[in-house]
Amino acid sequence: MHFSAVSSLVLGLATLAAAQLPAAAIVKQIAPNAENCADTTECRTAEQAAPFIAQAMYNYKVFTTPEMAAIISLMAFESVDFKYKHNVSPGRPGQGTANMQMAKFNLMYAQSIDSIKDKVSKFTTTDGLSDADLNYILSLVQPDEFNFASGVWFYTTQCDPSLKQALWDNVDTGFQKYMACVGVSVTDDRLAYFTRAKAAFGLK
Repeated sequence: MHFSAVSSLVLGLATLAAAQLPAAAIVKQIAPNAENCADTTECRTAEQAAPFIAQAMYNYKVFTTPEMAAIISLMAFESVDFKYKHNVSPGRPGQGTANMQMAKFNLMYAQSIDSIKDKVSKFTTTDGLSDADLNYILSLVQPDEFNFASGVWFYTTQCDPSLKQALWDNVDTGFQKYMACVGVSVTDDRLAYFTRAKAAFGLK
């Protein structure tokens, strides 16, 4: 069973201050370059990101380590070790968060959050929106509590529920299916993050 790291990342949320250090150690192992931020506008360290990631796992009821490893590795890769909250290259308007979601998903994500959904009530689709509108929607989900929950939201709402069992049955083939849900291929660079994530959570 895959519960070796759950207590440090999720079950300790009742006393988050105590849980922060072990959670940060796990995140840092996955994103080793998340040690400092020259520009704090978007960049966050592993220590800063970890509590928000842990809270998101709890909020969206993601409690197994194969799922956590897959989701955190994706966010760490997409955000370049949590340095960016928006798409830098090619600079696509509206794309961002730690999960580097496309604009249409950021609208759906914003619509799911009670505290900000009224701010996007005039939007029903991202088709035909101006760059300014797309970036406005993105800005609403860039605060840390939303930014670091984006990957968990996408996994739990946009991927088939069978993915959970697939990751449980075989974490490597499950990860391939997860990347297919995201719409990308398993490249060597992505696999390097996932390999570190498996080690951080004690997965074979």
